[in-house]
Amino acid sequence: MIKPDVLVMYPTRPKAMAQLEAAYNLLRYDEAVDKEAYLAEIGERCVAVVTNGHAPLTRAHLADLANVRIVACSSAGFESIDIDALTERGIPIINTSDALYDDVADCALMLTLAARRHLIAGHAYVRSGDWGRKGMYPLTSTIKGKRAGIVGLGTIGKAIARRFEPLGLEIGYTARNAKPDSPYQYYPSVLALAEWSDILVIAVPGGAETNAMIDGSMLAALGPVGTLINIARGSVVDEPALTRALQSGALGSAGLDVYLNEPNPDPVLTALPNVTLYPHHASGTVETRDAMAQLVVDNLAAFFSGKPLLTQVNRLPGTAAGTVR
Repeated sequence: MIKPDVLVMYPTRPKAMAQLEAAYNLLRYDEAVDKEAYLAEIGERCVAVVTNGHAPLTRAHLADLANVRIVACSSAGFESIDIDALTERGIPIINTSDALYDDVADCALMLTLAARRHLIAGHAYVRSGDWGRKGMYPLTSTIKGKRAGIVGLGTIGKAIARRFEPLGLEIGYTARNAKPDSPYQYYPSVLALAEWSDILVIAVPGGAETNAMIDGSMLAALGPVGTLINIARGSVVDEPALTRALQSGALGSAGLDVYLNEPNPDPVLTALPNVTLYPHHASGTVETRDAMAQLVVDNLAAFFSGKPLLTQVNRLPGTAAGTVR
């Protein structure tokens, strides 16, 4: 039996790669020295693409992929992939958001507690000996009773809210539309939510639609005792405005998993004492990354057996999401 040709633009986890190798003929664009020449040579053979949101898949790439019928993205984010071009050609794309929301929500909780209770500074205070030399660390502010605003109440946003509830936080949110089944207070804009919030958590996709969504006015509205938590994408925040707000005290603190320039974020931002840093690792557990990779395998298996896709992102003309065209 001839195995379908699958283009690997970005590899996934070892166990998943072994399953893909057993089922398909993998064409390793990721390992090619001259990627443009390689794609021109083998592109027409490919019927599927395995990639990641950090690897571009452009309209120009797709011009060499005349016979591709599905794209499997092993991350939640896919802003580097031309979704419009795929949809125009009737090509479904899947992602792996369903596998990572718990770990990402845990990270948001971790950053919130660390930023609000000065975990990094407190750690340094003990390690340096300042506790013994200078006495008790300055008092911080309690979490209970504070207002937490969530920008984007999708799967990840809801998981964050569930973790915040036992802390005694009051929860509000903004989204494209109010969620009729949500018990939380809806705010019609990010600015209105920021004005209400003590803690503002960003949980929206990256891409052009959300680029610099969080600007200086929203940071000022959050205020000098407010905290910004970003587990979404660095592009969602006006990062120079964030740096200025943290430097001036217009914003109290921030907890960041993502940055505008990764993996080399602005050293001015990262040197600030009121920012808690994590290396874009919110979903970075063995279990979750393996589950994300398995979703790639399972979606491709569903596609080639004519079954509905498990985690389709785009709605194709004339089909329901999750179905094979």
